[in-house]
Amino acid sequence: MKKNFDALSRARAHIQDLHAYVPGEQPQGDGWVKLNTNENPYPPSTRVAEAVAAEVANLRKYPEPTSARLRAAIGERYGLTGQNVIIGNGSDNILDLITRCFVSEPGAGHTVPSYSLYPVVAGMSGQGLVDVDFDRSMTLDVAALAATQAKVFFLTNPNAPTGVAFPQRQIEAALQAIDGLLVVDEAYVDFGGESAASLLQDYENLIVVRTFSKSYSLAGMRVGFALASATVIAVLDRVRDAYNVDRIAQAAALAAFEDTDYFEAQRQKVMATRAETRAALDGFGWFTYPSATNFLFTEPKNAAGESGPEVAADLFDYLKARRVLVRYFPKHPLTCAFIRVTIGTDAEMQAFLTASQSWLNNA
Repeated sequence: MKKNFDALSRARAHIQDLHAYVPGEQPQGDGWVKLNTNENPYPPSTRVAEAVAAEVANLRKYPEPTSARLRAAIGERYGLTGQNVIIGNGSDNILDLITRCFVSEPGAGHTVPSYSLYPVVAGMSGQGLVDVDFDRSMTLDVAALAATQAKVFFLTNPNAPTGVAFPQRQIEAALQAIDGLLVVDEAYVDFGGESAASLLQDYENLIVVRTFSKSYSLAGMRVGFALASATVIAVLDRVRDAYNVDRIAQAAALAAFEDTDYFEAQRQKVMATRAETRAALDGFGWFTYPSATNFLFTEPKNAAGESGPEVAADLFDYLKARRVLVRYFPKHPLTCAFIRVTIGTDAEMQAFLTASQSWLNNA
């Protein structure tokens, strides 16, 4: 006889109320122009394949538990030591570690809109989330950040999904104003933002979080890192899984990190294509936020000059029907009239622009 078990009712109360993170759609089959998840359009350095191949014979052995070589290389690059670096199974893993270690009442703080994982990692730890809403100007309200009294405040810089970057002076003002940790999530900073890493020498309440997913073309490998004071890193290490990053991921990340010439060449290509695409969107008469990322956040207008949620949703559906996939965020008043477009290859961006022009001609 089958024995039933109501798993949800047996779960802890805060898990019952938790909604899992919803990633961007992963289309099945060929023929898609995939511009919805901010992946790099170019492959990683050829050194990555060589490093991965060299590790295959060692897969019977556990990985180095702390990712020591990668920590040391990253620390040296930023004028720090390995004790100022922690490696995660993607930067999402590090955000979870930070939440578990440091978030308490009244919960974590974050700006809205921003990365939609923050509510999930806060919820997993049974904590709430205090919102600081942006308006259309995307001005960073430092006083509002401080007023949350959050022990941890998550700030995406550059912002996602708008792409707007905040200058270092505003980050420093926030560090001085808040009574807690400021986590500056710099997933996209390599595409034109200003890193807060140089502030680590003077502010022990700063954690800078980075990822290999975007600018290093390793989204499928899942490697992220954080820079912070040695005391903060030591606390995070207390809750880090012993073997949280596998041998292949460590080797791949180190190879990509050390090939600085390739990294710079691909970064420049993405930024050049972004500028060309932005100019085309300006030609459509659409408002687009200035971007320091590998995507553009643009407010489409139809042929009648109308914008708004219905217009953005119509363009999203039109593009998807033609196998051009972008991202649409309908649930927030600041985002519902926009679409977010990842910067792909020149050919992919031309496909997006051609389909958008067709929509304009037929809408």
